[in-house]
Amino acid sequence: MFRKLSLAVAATAMMAGAALADPIEGNWKTEAGSTAAIATCGGGFCITLKDGKHAGKQIGTFNADGGNAYSGKITDPATDKTYTGKASVAGSNLKMKGCVLGGLICKSQNWTKL
Repeated sequence: MFRKLSLAVAATAMMAGAALADPIEGNWKTEAGSTAAIATCGGGFCITLKDGKHAGKQIGTFNADGGNAYSGKITDPATDKTYTGKASVAGSNLKMKGCVLGGLICKSQNWTKL
């Protein structure tokens, strides 16, 4: 009896945790075709590439700004240049934007939730 109750409580806790996950968390397909994992870390979110030439490399850190908007830093894994970043989630789409020179020069990408 106690074992069944413990399993039920554990299952409920796991479902509640999944329901409370931030929209940016999870695995995303980048425009380059790599898979990027976004997970909580240090009070914010870290982006780590899971496959491809730069697998295992952390390429960004973001903080939630509210309303499915995020800001932080994003690094181009090919050049190791770091940019001021912004991100926004709308359904299964994540728009990533990196800028330099105070937003004068920016590049954007759209990632898709896996």
